[in-house]
Amino acid sequence: MHWFDNISEWLEQRLQIGAPLRELVLHPVPRRSASWWYVFGSAGLVLFVMQVITGILLALVYAPTAGQAWNSLQIIDRGISLGWFLRAMHGWGADFMVAVVLIHMTQVFLFGAYKFPRELTWVAGVFLLLFTLGMAFTGQVLRFDQDAYWGLGIGAAIMGRVPGVGAYLVHLMLGGPIIAGATVSRFFDLHVFILPALLAGFIGLHLLLVLKLGVNEWPMPGRLVRRETYLKEYEQLTRDEGVPFVPYAIWKDMFFAAGIIAAVAVCSLVLGPFGPRGVPDPTIIQAAPRPDFFFLWLFALLALLPPQMETPVLLIAPVVVIGAILLLPFIAGEGEKSWRRRPIAVLSLTVIAVSLAALTHLADLAPWSPVMNAWSSDPIPKVELQGRSPLELRGALVFQEKQCRNCHALGGVGGRRGPELDDVATRLTEDQLIRQVIQGGGNMPAYGKNLNPAEVTALVAFLETLHPPGQLPARDASRTQAATAASRSTPSRP
Repeated sequence: MHWFDNISEWLEQRLQIGAPLRELVLHPVPRRSASWWYVFGSAGLVLFVMQVITGILLALVYAPTAGQAWNSLQIIDRGISLGWFLRAMHGWGADFMVAVVLIHMTQVFLFGAYKFPRELTWVAGVFLLLFTLGMAFTGQVLRFDQDAYWGLGIGAAIMGRVPGVGAYLVHLMLGGPIIAGATVSRFFDLHVFILPALLAGFIGLHLLLVLKLGVNEWPMPGRLVRRETYLKEYEQLTRDEGVPFVPYAIWKDMFFAAGIIAAVAVCSLVLGPFGPRGVPDPTIIQAAPRPDFFFLWLFALLALLPPQMETPVLLIAPVVVIGAILLLPFIAGEGEKSWRRRPIAVLSLTVIAVSLAALTHLADLAPWSPVMNAWSSDPIPKVELQGRSPLELRGALVFQEKQCRNCHALGGVGGRRGPELDDVATRLTEDQLIRQVIQGGGNMPAYGKNLNPAEVTALVAFLETLHPPGQLPARDASRTQAATAASRSTPSRP
């Protein structure tokens, strides 16, 4: 083995990694912490590595364009040997990674491992969870099927509600006012470059903090955390009961991680890859899209909330919840760690778990937003067709063909998700109607690519007739002033 010693010495002289590796391998952990309860963090790391490897292989074939994304998945599934299995491993790996990270965060919360001096370790873990959820969402978008299209539409609607900067956020998210080719490429960049880089950086920070501050000790009832004495007590504990991470703890991590990878492989073989469910088509508004499992609770919440409650809940609740989670170790950084003596913590976690489970179950029963409770073939009320010009009657036909009444009521009949249209002409000018039809907004999809200019003109002409008798439709005041100024400046003819 003389040659091996020479190579090791040569590498050590240049890389200087021997001391850090020895510190990583031999750092002491409390004996009771080398248990099966502490294996979820390392399993999440192994799953991340698997996601990177399978993601790189998929990116060699995947085409991040609106026209080719769906087709490239068909090629991976059917045209490449075991391509379907590779994509299934990547999809199921994402679900398992979200589950493992959630369980790890739950275990850290119950064991009080966020308390002094591990506040920044907790904060890094919260961001890791958020980035993991972001990876899961962007991965679903890259399937670019019906689920992905409508999920993007709902996401854009949420972004558009942010006061002041909503339109800019939508453009940043979609690469324009509507879902198009730039949208897929942006989410590809997020999923393949930006989010993995952020995850890798925060994983490195998280591991560094764990190495420097030590693995949290087993939470014993009555063993309180005090800022003045905790570090000395932990140092004494590792001297008295500490064991090196290798081999006492690492074998459990390796066995559990191997079991998780095996479970991912079994799910991939038996259940196959996720989607794609169908070519994205914004005109098929009878679609019943569903997000991936870990976002079903949000889907149900959006579907069941009254429309007037959606904006406050969507804009305020996430900020409050994430802020509270980040501030938790700074507010409750001392005291008991054991869950047996923290009934409020256990009760809070139970309420959250039951609520998410109930919403996830209701997702199978909750109606999709927008609510499709109208029958599209119901005739338009005759009163809305009397005295109309040929162009306006053509617009009424477009209104009927595109099934606008699935979401909008007219004459008291139709969907209730969107606003009633009996007086829409008094609320929106011609330009605003055109923009709403083409670009969408709120819960309304964009129809810019599914209506030709003649159809848009006819539809808007019909919508402009929808106003109460004796009340004029809305007009752009700036146009009126410009027309008046132009008429005054034009010299009269003799």
